[in-house]
Amino acid sequence: MASFASETILTVGVIKITNTVLNTLLVDAALIGTAVYFSKRLKKIPALFQNAIESLIEVFYSLIESVAKDRVKKIFPFVMTFFLFILIANLSGLLPGVGSIGFFEHNGEHEKQLIPFLRPTTSDLNSTLALALVSAFATHIIAINAIGIKRYLGRYLSLNPMHLFIGILEIISEITKVVSLSFRLFGNIFAGEVVLMTVSSIFAVLLPVPFLMLEVIVGLVQALVFAMLTMAFMAILSTPHHQEAKSGEEVD
Repeated sequence: MASFASETILTVGVIKITNTVLNTLLVDAALIGTAVYFSKRLKKIPALFQNAIESLIEVFYSLIESVAKDRVKKIFPFVMTFFLFILIANLSGLLPGVGSIGFFEHNGEHEKQLIPFLRPTTSDLNSTLALALVSAFATHIIAINAIGIKRYLGRYLSLNPMHLFIGILEIISEITKVVSLSFRLFGNIFAGEVVLMTVSSIFAVLLPVPFLMLEVIVGLVQALVFAMLTMAFMAILSTPHHQEAKSGEEVD
C-alpha cells in the first residue's frame, strides 16, 4: 500500500468506485447476510454461535444501561452497529487477497504500482472520517430528543459571557472529537497494513504470523474504543446539566 488515498477500480458515470468502497460493500453484505441467515434459525436452546452472539449483545447492553440508564434503547443500536462494522472491516484486511490481488499501474517511466481490488475500509481516512461524522451526528440527534432543543442549544449559546465562552469551547470540543475518532482508527489500521506488507515482503513464512495475531488484537481494540467513545459521548450529551451536577455531587 503506497498511498494514503484509496485507488479507483472502476467508474460508473461520474461516480468513482474505489477499492475501499468495494470492501465496504462486502463487509455490509457479510453483516446483513449473517444477520438474516441466523435470524431465521434462532433456537430457544442456543447453539455455540448463537450463545456467543447473545452473550456479546447482553454484555454491551448491560454496560450501556449502567451508563445511559433509560436512554439505552436509543444508544445501543448505534454502539453495537459501530462495533460490529468496524471489527469486521478491520479484520477483513487480514483475509488472503485483500490488499495483495489486483493489477499493476505504471507510476513513472519504469516503476509499477500494485492497485489492489480490495483494501480495508478503515485504512482509508475518508471512511473513518465518515464513521466519525455519523457518530457525531447521531450523538447530537439523540441529545436533542433526550433533553429538548432549548437545553441542547443552551450548552453552546448564552447571554452570559462566561457561559458563551464555555459554549465555544464545547463546539471546539465536538470538532476535535470527530478528528480524534477518525485519525485514531485510520492511523492504527493503516500503520498495521504497512507493517504487514513490509514484513511479508521480506519474510514470507512464519515471521508474519505474530504480526497477524497483533493485528487481530488491534482490530478488536480499535473497534471497541470507537464504540465505547461513541457510547460515552452519547450518554454525556443526552444528560441534562442539572443531572450531571447531581451525579458529580453523589460521586463526591
